Amino acid sequence: MQSAPLSNAVLPVDRVLRRWRQNVVHIMQSAEDDPKFGEVEANDHAVKVDVVVKEDEGSNHDRIIQHAASHVASFSHVSSAGKRNCWLHSQATDLEMTNNGRSTTESTSFVIALTREEGKNGKLNKALQSNSNIKQIISSSSGSAMEVNEIPCIAHADGPDSDILGKTLSSSDFDYVAITSPEAAKVFATAWIDEGRPKVGSVAAVGKATQEALKAYGIDVAFVPSKATAATLVKELPTLEEATNEGRSTSLLYPASAKAQDTLQNGLEERGFIVTRLNTYDTVTATWTPEEESLAKSTTVACFASPSAVKAWVKNTEQLDCPRALAACIGETSFAACKKNGWKEEDIFYPEKPGIDGWAESVANALQYLSEDKC
Repeated sequence: MQSAPLSNAVLPVDRVLRRWRQNVVHIMQSAEDDPKFGEVEANDHAVKVDVVVKEDEGSNHDRIIQHAASHVASFSHVSSAGKRNCWLHSQATDLEMTNNGRSTTESTSFVIALTREEGKNGKLNKALQSNSNIKQIISSSSGSAMEVNEIPCIAHADGPDSDILGKTLSSSDFDYVAITSPEAAKVFATAWIDEGRPKVGSVAAVGKATQEALKAYGIDVAFVPSKATAATLVKELPTLEEATNEGRSTSLLYPASAKAQDTLQNGLEERGFIVTRLNTYDTVTATWTPEEESLAKSTTVACFASPSAVKAWVKNTEQLDCPRALAACIGETSFAACKKNGWKEEDIFYPEKPGIDGWAESVANALQYLSEDKC
């Protein structure tokens, strides 16, 4: 969706204070459990934490202070003999309350959730931090800040066909193997290596990220469609000339997620391919910790790379008392999943061509929309 020019925005005071109070509770619990924390003084505007620092801890001073401030938007600190006092300030500090419950001081909070499985959010995080449009939005919005949190929505488990993938690779011949995600690449490559790296057909990867994942295992990719979607792969994957000359159909192995849609195999079968699908892994909803639930409550933009992540976010947030975050999707498949799960179309952002850079730009568009929305 297209957005209008940038403008500053404010957050409802009740949301700011709710998040602030959650942060204070976390800090006070940390103080109880950690001997480095001393007295805690808190109200709806600020919290003061005495952090006891031993002389031999040296460079650990800043780490301790950062730990104390890890769940608060901004902080400052001063040193004293044998002790460092850390004042942690909430976003409510300078808010001027009005009768309608909003602030007359311009302040914007952008809280972004990265929802891929744990350890796979680094590329998007790096792209967000370097995106020039995001930097412009932050600098143009008075009092704004961007917070990026990793809140994994999905985890992977073995699929019903995981045990037969290796044997299939070593005992069957296919013209193509179609790989449609980095996780599918990992599962396929692991089975291929365990079977002694048997000869396989030409490998087709749905996009650059999947291609890079395969190359990391030493697997050459023969085909990548112009757009990273299963539908585009179906349209553009050529039949094998050798199969045509032999008077037979082009064969293809499709190691997939058990939850993957039928777009690829149905589309290729309609074109005359013989498709063997193996559900080699499954995608399950990740169980959130109380801390991750707290982070989800304050999220303003959630980033989705799959329908499974969308469904998991909905499942994990349905019992939480929080407004629905805007959705920034890696592509149109996740966009469709968001629409199906109740997002308004104007609250979903996605690039025309899937990829990390386009995904980051979708986040920028969502932040721009937030900066204009006044809430």
